[in-house]
Amino acid sequence: MKIATAQQMREMDRAAIQERGIASTLLMENAARAVARAAVSVAEARPERPGRPRRAVCFCGAGNNGGDGVAAARFLMEAGMEVRAVLVGRREKMTSDCREMERRLEAKGGSLEDFTPDDPDFACWCLEADVMVDALFGIGLNTPLRGDPLMAVQMMNTCDIPVVSADIASGVEADTGRVLGDAVQADVTVTFSLPKAGHFLGEGGLRTGRLTVAEIGIPLDLVLWTESNFYSVCENDVYLPRRERDAYKGNFGRDYILGGSVGYTGAPVLAARAAVRAGAGLVSVGVPEPIWPVVAMKLDEAMPSPLPAGKTGMLSLEATEQILARMNSSDVCLIGPGLGRGNGVASVVRHLLRSAHTAVILDADGINALEGHIDVLEARRGVVTILTPHDGEFLRLGGDLSSGDRLAAARSFAQEHGCCLVLKGHRTITAFPDGSAYVNTTGNPGMAKGGSGDVLGGIILALLGQGMSCREAVPMAVWLHGRAGDLCAEEIGEYGMTPGDLIERLPRVLRECEGKIRELGPQ
Repeated sequence: MKIATAQQMREMDRAAIQERGIASTLLMENAARAVARAAVSVAEARPERPGRPRRAVCFCGAGNNGGDGVAAARFLMEAGMEVRAVLVGRREKMTSDCREMERRLEAKGGSLEDFTPDDPDFACWCLEADVMVDALFGIGLNTPLRGDPLMAVQMMNTCDIPVVSADIASGVEADTGRVLGDAVQADVTVTFSLPKAGHFLGEGGLRTGRLTVAEIGIPLDLVLWTESNFYSVCENDVYLPRRERDAYKGNFGRDYILGGSVGYTGAPVLAARAAVRAGAGLVSVGVPEPIWPVVAMKLDEAMPSPLPAGKTGMLSLEATEQILARMNSSDVCLIGPGLGRGNGVASVVRHLLRSAHTAVILDADGINALEGHIDVLEARRGVVTILTPHDGEFLRLGGDLSSGDRLAAARSFAQEHGCCLVLKGHRTITAFPDGSAYVNTTGNPGMAKGGSGDVLGGIILALLGQGMSCREAVPMAVWLHGRAGDLCAEEIGEYGMTPGDLIERLPRVLRECEGKIRELGPQ
C-alpha cells in the first residue's frame, strides 16, 4: 500500500476542499465517524459494568485533529455512551472547524470541557472509562510535547484503558516515526486515506497498535494520483504466479549458496532448506571440505559440494576459481551464511563480487567482507546486488543511523552504492537505488534467533531464481518470512519457535499467496 507524507496529505485535503468544493467539516465528520466506530468496538470488548452505560473520554487538541475528537464524542453519545470531551489546549487557538464541532456537540447536549488533570473527580471518572480517544495532535506535530498535552499523554498511557488514536498516535512524527518527547501508546489507530511512515517506522511503529485506514471522502483520483516512493507490504500485495503445467526444474532457478565453516554448519543448511521450500528448482551448496560430510548428511533435496579450506576450517583462496565457475553457471547466488570472518574468506568474497556477473545476495559474513571495502559495490553497478544487514552490520558498512530515521538511512545507502538494501529489524525496510522503499508488516520477536536471517536469504534466493525481478522478489520474501514467523508464534509461541519452524510453515504461507493477482508497488 502506498504511504503518504504529511505534506502530501495536506495537499490532498487542500485540493479536495478548495478545488473540488468538498466541505472541510464533511471530511472531519467522516473521519470522526471512523474513529467513533473503532472506539465503540474497543469499548464493547471490555467487560460490562451492570447499571451504567459504556464510557468514553475524548482528549482533544485545539487543531483539526482535535475537531475529529470533538465530533467523535458526539457520535459516541449518539451510540449511547457516556462521554466527556476534554480540550487540551487554549480555546483561542481552536480552528474554525474545531469550533463548529464544539457547536454541534453542544446542540446534542454535550460539552467540551477544559482539561483539569488535578481534579480528582475527573481522574476517577477517566479511570472508569471503557475507551479513551486520542485526538490531541495529528500528522503536523514537529516539536516535543510539553505542558498539558504531555500530561494528557502520560495520563492515557498510565490509566490501563484502551486508547484509539485519530490519524496518528499523538507525539509521533508522521514522516519518521520518531517520538517527540513522549507519545500515546495506542491500541488502535484510525488513519485517513493513506497510511504514513510514522505508523510503521521507529518507535512510532510500536505506538500505533492495530492500524486501520479509513476513507473520509477525499476523491479517489486525488489519492491515486499522489506519487509515492514508499510502500508498506501487506497481505494483499503479495502474490505467487501459478506454475505452468509443463514446467520442469530448470524453470525455477539454478541457485547457488556459498557458506559454512567449522563450527557453523547450520547456517548454509537452513538457507538451502528454505530455498527448496520456497520453490527453487535446483539448489547447490558450496561449503569448506571439512564440514562437507556434515552438510551432506543434513541435506537431501539440495546438492552440497566440498571446497578447498584452510587450517581454520574456512574457505581458502584456492577455492576462488571453482566458486566463480559455479556462480557464473547459476542464476543467483547467496554468499555468507556461516562463512566465518577471516582475511582469507573476505578476500575470496571480494574477488567473487568483482569478477562475477551473477545476481548476488550478501548475508552475514558476506556482508562483513565489505567492511572497509565498500568500494567493491561500485564495480557491481548494474548487476543485482542485495545486502541484508541488521543494524550492527549496517553500521560496520558505513551506514548512518544517528538521526533515528532508518528509512532515510536505508535509502541513502542504496542510492549511494547502487544496491538493494534490506535493513532488518522491527519493520524491515527494503530500499532500492532509485530511492523507492518498502516497509514490512509481518514478523515478531520470536524470530530474533540465530538462523532466522539464513532462512530469509534462502527465500530471497528462491524467488529471484524463479524469475521475479529484484523489486518483486525481495519485499515479497521479507513478508513471507515474517508471515511464517507469525504462524509459528500463533501455534507454538514466540519463546519456543526456531528458524527450522519457519521453514516448516513456508508451504502454508506460499499456498495462501499462490495465484493471487499481483499488486506490489511500481515496477
